[in-house]
Amino acid sequence: MSIVFRYLTRQVIVSMLAVSGILLMVFMSGRFIKYLADAAAGELAGDVLFQIMAYRFPGFLELILPLGFFIGILLAYGRMYLESEMTVLFACGVSEKQLLGKTLIGSIPVILTVGAMSLYISPWGMKQVEGIFNEQRQATEFEMLAPGRFQSLSSGGRVTYTEGLSDDRRRLEGVFIAEYNKNGKGLSIITAREGSQLIDEETGSRFLVLEDGARFEGIPGRLDYDVTGFDAYGLKIRSGDAGDKELEEGLSTMDLMASDNPEHRAMLHWRFTLPLIVPIVTLLGVRLSRVNPRQGRFFHLLPAMLVYITYLGLLIVARDALENEKVPEWIGLLWVHAIFLVLGLWLQFGPAWLYRRRLIREGRTRA
Repeated sequence: MSIVFRYLTRQVIVSMLAVSGILLMVFMSGRFIKYLADAAAGELAGDVLFQIMAYRFPGFLELILPLGFFIGILLAYGRMYLESEMTVLFACGVSEKQLLGKTLIGSIPVILTVGAMSLYISPWGMKQVEGIFNEQRQATEFEMLAPGRFQSLSSGGRVTYTEGLSDDRRRLEGVFIAEYNKNGKGLSIITAREGSQLIDEETGSRFLVLEDGARFEGIPGRLDYDVTGFDAYGLKIRSGDAGDKELEEGLSTMDLMASDNPEHRAMLHWRFTLPLIVPIVTLLGVRLSRVNPRQGRFFHLLPAMLVYITYLGLLIVARDALENEKVPEWIGLLWVHAIFLVLGLWLQFGPAWLYRRRLIREGRTRA
């Protein structure tokens, strides 16, 4: 039996890793594109993107692993049904209950991994992301610049462009700066051959010192612009807003347990929910993986995925209801798990129970 257990576990884990890897690439690439757009808009520095993605990795993994394990069971056991391997196992004395038990035992590492991610590692990663976001909100225009790109930076309220930027981000080449005057009517445009950053040691203020350029000031659509040439021109670099933004996902599980906020309580229930998904989808997956060879290898995937999507959708609805205090906290999200647990038990044992009941009824009728 140990050989059978290792074989079944290996088949499921290999399929799970393949599916989870593909799903991770899809979800993480989508999120990375969003952060890349933020970097292009000047809201994030380009050198922190991979750092953010690394800290967010556990958050993606905690959501993908249950789905990957579910699909892994469907693919691995579905192939074994098609190739008659399951028929051989059943003929050798492996019952359906033993198959389910061995699969549940094999799911324990997945349950522990998802639990560790959702309860501890993912909140820690989101806390680090929160710190990065706040640092970026405090960053100066100089630190957010990217060469060869027009950037509208919220911290200074101006559009800035530079052809080149040194590695230490202290010198610029080919500078263009445009901003509206304080009254909102006039426009100031500054061009310079190069610029450098200067820090006042007494006040800590930062200035951009532009060299060999000109300043154009006037109202768009009119020709009476004031043009001023300069050898050196100082422009104060304003910092961003204070970094006081907090991400609720970054709150530790202990903080959520001590909080009375309905949103925090709902998030706490959600974190405990994710590991509970794994054994229930295991129960569902073992039954839904049964394939009729005439139906094809992937025919069973569609109804199984509809069941999983419904399961996850109801959990999200239950979380929103808990946030809005529409359901008691002692119920939380458990009612959704109960529904699909009953469904899984019925799919697994219901047909056999009905068959036995029919045999008993027919036996009594003949007697």
